Amino acid sequence: EVRQDFYRLAKFNFKLVRIFLTWEDFQPTPEHIPASALDNLKTVADIAYSNRLLLMPTFFCGHMSGVNWVPAWMLEKSVGKNRFPVFSNGSLVGNNIRNFYIDSDIIEAQKWQLEKVGLALKNHPAVWSYDLGNESSNCVIPPDRRAAHYWLKVMTVQLKKYGGNKTVTLGMHAEDLEEDRHLWPQDAALSCDFLCMHGYPFYLNWVSPQDVYVLPFLALVTNWLSGKPVLFQEFGLPTQPVIASPLPASESYGTCPLWTETEGLAYYNKAMKLLQQVATGALGWCYADYSPALWTKPPLDLNPHERHFGLFRHDGSPKPAVNTFMEYDSFCPLPFKPISHQYSHIFHGMDQNEFYINPTYNLRRLYQQYKKNIVNAEHPE
Repeated sequence: EVRQDFYRLAKFNFKLVRIFLTWEDFQPTPEHIPASALDNLKTVADIAYSNRLLLMPTFFCGHMSGVNWVPAWMLEKSVGKNRFPVFSNGSLVGNNIRNFYIDSDIIEAQKWQLEKVGLALKNHPAVWSYDLGNESSNCVIPPDRRAAHYWLKVMTVQLKKYGGNKTVTLGMHAEDLEEDRHLWPQDAALSCDFLCMHGYPFYLNWVSPQDVYVLPFLALVTNWLSGKPVLFQEFGLPTQPVIASPLPASESYGTCPLWTETEGLAYYNKAMKLLQQVATGALGWCYADYSPALWTKPPLDLNPHERHFGLFRHDGSPKPAVNTFMEYDSFCPLPFKPISHQYSHIFHGMDQNEFYINPTYNLRRLYQQYKKNIVNAEHPE
């Protein structure tokens, strides 16, 4: 299956693939990193290399598609009301997640995973960069900035020690800018080689659902706060299935809208054009729609729109938006390029260290200035 998927991606001129190391699979107990998981990972890297693809392995997953997936040893005994469902050991559970930013036992376990994976993939030509987490603030939030900074420093030092001379980043998302979750981009920049941002306008309550301009804006804010290059690591939108759905139509839609594939093509075209001006690269979310065989399982049962984010349909056929990535085949994260400063004046008079005093207000105000500026540039009088 991986061979088929990677061959298809290479055929359509994709260059970088982000993969996720499911925490429960790679560390079922704190002391155990299964040799089979490491062997499978090395095989995946070999297949990527044979197809001239680069990989970005993402650790400690973690949060994904509206569910937090964690091994049983990461759970507290206490039960609470979690924002996102927690899935562990084959079922949904009500337990709270232990805070890995301050739990010394978990930090040691994470270091162990980084060591074993780093050694397994050390100097592998397919590994481009490592990612220390996917929207981790949706799992747990560090109690303060000091704890977040310490955790990132420990993780990056460990990974560079055992993983070779590979860059390290962190998969942040728009909510890390909307709220003070104690992991600021300027703090992440002290340890990470570059930063990542994720953005979906239909998840934001201060822009319209298809407002594609918010994507480059989020990249600009992240760059302004951190001073580091920004890879726009996730963007996309779910599209209406064109293959006959095996479920009733009433079950195929949720609170998030689905767009036509033609609308998806237009969205991706505009997004790539805008992101090329401000980001060092961009990754579409995601590779393919989920097979209908998985639609009744978490998270696809409660979040039906998550079934249809793929650039390819579940049968492997490409959606029209794939053509966008072929057109922008030179827009990839190698090498890092300087970010344009043509919009730097929108931050005039603002102090990065004061941004999180009122982050949502600041985002709204800055976005109004940015949107006015870019619309005037696109439609001069």
